[in-house]
Amino acid sequence: MNIQAQNIVITGANSGLGKSLALQAANAGHRVVVISRSAGQLNKDLLAAGVIGISGDLSNKHEIVRISAEVLSELGQIDVLINNASQLGGSGKQPLQLLLDTDCEVFEEVLATNLLGPFRLTKRLLSSMILKKRGRVINISSDAAVSAYETWGAYSISKTATDHMTRIWNEELKDYGIQFLAIDPGDMNTAMYRAAIPDADFDALYQPEDVARDLWAFLSHDHFEQVRFTASQWRAL
Repeated sequence: MNIQAQNIVITGANSGLGKSLALQAANAGHRVVVISRSAGQLNKDLLAAGVIGISGDLSNKHEIVRISAEVLSELGQIDVLINNASQLGGSGKQPLQLLLDTDCEVFEEVLATNLLGPFRLTKRLLSSMILKKRGRVINISSDAAVSAYETWGAYSISKTATDHMTRIWNEELKDYGIQFLAIDPGDMNTAMYRAAIPDADFDALYQPEDVARDLWAFLSHDHFEQVRFTASQWRAL
């Protein structure tokens, strides 16, 4: 699918990978709407590129109706939806915890953001894709979805579930010309990664702007035979 002249929606796009994806798409001439809790203070680079910001908490089911209505009002129809927003869980000082130490309320918050948020938003925005029988939904995944990392429990489980949700959506809507993809971007130098692993070698990590550039190039392919891609798989194509 060619990404030229398309209406693109990206969640969690005021920093990190989401910001880079939005900025590069907007600078290439696409209409881009970003959704984040801090969209009211949209990054100045995004504003300068003409990106439209919609403020909202995707973990709050009561806000999804308003958020999706504003998106459709701004764009009319949607070509690409990128569910990028996510959270690790835990507290600011301890974002990663053993499952045994994870409060049920924290687990619920992670699932609400990483799994239910993408489900609800996708469900609300699919109508325009179904009507024109064309579109693409990308759910940003992680290697934590397939590997059992100690203390990454809540986040890992949410990503594993999202991966399988992506497969089911793809199977159910393939006859409508809509493709769903779960893509692991690899370990990136982002605020979330720094919070999770503060003593990591950040120079060895992918930079979000480089990942965004390569990911857009990858997504320029018209069709993919598989649904989930590891960081090494999509870079090899």
